[in-house]
Amino acid sequence: MSQAVDECGVLTIDGPSGSGKGTVARRVADALGWRLLDSGALYRLTALAAMRDGVRLDDIAGVSAIAAGLDAKFDVADDGDERILLRGEDVTAAIRNENCGELASQVAQHDEVRKALVGLQKSYRKPPGLVADGRDMGTVIFPDAGSKVFLTASPEERARRRYKQLKEKGISANLARLSIDISERDKRDATRAIAPLRPAADAVQIDTTGLSIDEVVALVVELVRDRLSQPQL
Repeated sequence: MSQAVDECGVLTIDGPSGSGKGTVARRVADALGWRLLDSGALYRLTALAAMRDGVRLDDIAGVSAIAAGLDAKFDVADDGDERILLRGEDVTAAIRNENCGELASQVAQHDEVRKALVGLQKSYRKPPGLVADGRDMGTVIFPDAGSKVFLTASPEERARRRYKQLKEKGISANLARLSIDISERDKRDATRAIAPLRPAADAVQIDTTGLSIDEVVALVVELVRDRLSQPQL
């Protein structure tokens, strides 16, 4: 853990696709009463907006311009579920499909796009605290965060989780294909030149394979509260 707690409290939760960080981040933010930043959604929204605007993903200047002016809003529906708006339209389901995730991974490789989204991500840092979920939250966006966690799980476990999520939403999926896609995305994210996926030096690493969401949430909440109770240096 880092040696100082920032003044408004920031917890970063990084990890590969399917590690459970999105669900854990939402649950932990709710338990702590903190704001939530789903950074992965910003890249998915950028990719979706580019596709709808007819901008090729290899048009770095064009995609970067879309990222810089991204009109996105995170909301909560009447039933308590997350709602994500792009230019006023509910695109929650659209950005969660596998194709959009794959395109977002491609977009995230461009340094210009990442830089265009930095200011937006940092703007979420407001009292009483922030839970930031992503792949480079603890290493790039909030390197001074008071608490950092890196979640992982075996590729097979992550593929099973994703398959279950998609089936529950009525979306057809192929488990073998998902496993291959996750392995390919892991390799791309870990070897990219800009902000590669890796745990921060001061992050607590948790292997979630075989653990329930409740168990992981409890571990993370306890970690944060323990860290916040320590005197600042």
